[in-house]
Amino acid sequence: MRHAFVGSYGSADQIVEMAVEAERAGWDAFFTWDGITIGEVDTFDPWVLLGAIAVRTERIRLGAQVFSLARRRPWKVARESVTVDQLSHGRLIMPVGLGAVEDGGYSRVSGEVTSARERAERLDDCLDVLAKAWTGEKFSHDGPVYQATDVVFRPRPVQEPRIPVWAVGLWPAPRSMRRAARWDGVIVQPREEDPFAPATPEHVRRVVAWLGEHLPERDPAAPPFDVVVEGVSVDDRSAAVERVAALEEAGASWWVESRWDVERDTPEALLARIRQGPPR
Repeated sequence: MRHAFVGSYGSADQIVEMAVEAERAGWDAFFTWDGITIGEVDTFDPWVLLGAIAVRTERIRLGAQVFSLARRRPWKVARESVTVDQLSHGRLIMPVGLGAVEDGGYSRVSGEVTSARERAERLDDCLDVLAKAWTGEKFSHDGPVYQATDVVFRPRPVQEPRIPVWAVGLWPAPRSMRRAARWDGVIVQPREEDPFAPATPEHVRRVVAWLGEHLPERDPAAPPFDVVVEGVSVDDRSAAVERVAALEEAGASWWVESRWDVERDTPEALLARIRQGPPR
């Protein structure tokens, strides 16, 4: 089991400092997040933050939980992702999803698609363009949303065969799960009445069983497929370790500590939690 932390609140300098401290404290990855606006919360461009974090750290993996690709042009993402992967010497992970309509800001500005169907179509087409762009070879693309003719993106990423992509898998929605299975990992999101309900070990076991039947044959050069669970490990350390261990036993390979209580999870509190180290 590997462990990541999301820098949810703080200034740009504080978030970079969180990443530096996360590396010192033994976390395996540090993520920022991607949104247009969520009201009065300080919001920063994830790619600029990740560039700064890349040059301040040496070991820790980097990404955003999650990149909302439905509102980003794929050729811009291709250039941004390759730049961060090069700066970090191959440490970028790309967690992706449809993006939350309200919390992500889609519904608050003009020119953004808001239906789940349209966002899913844009996400899938963007990922197809990225997979071609990351090869470093000339390619054309004629998708339902995006088209490109004889374009080349160089340098290519440091990572082989590509930058790893984790996709949100809404369990047990077949279409969402099939999307995740195409790439390199699934971020398990149970389809419950409470959209913030955390994944349980039983959810993870069912997802792992589904993947055993539906996961396509993978590139031999690719790393093992990841099963990712995010949530809050309770403040009692022994209970936190026990909870995450139960998820690992069920088949999860990553725990992402993701804290979003604006009153409790101040930048100072997040930094203190980071310094306690991962729940292992």
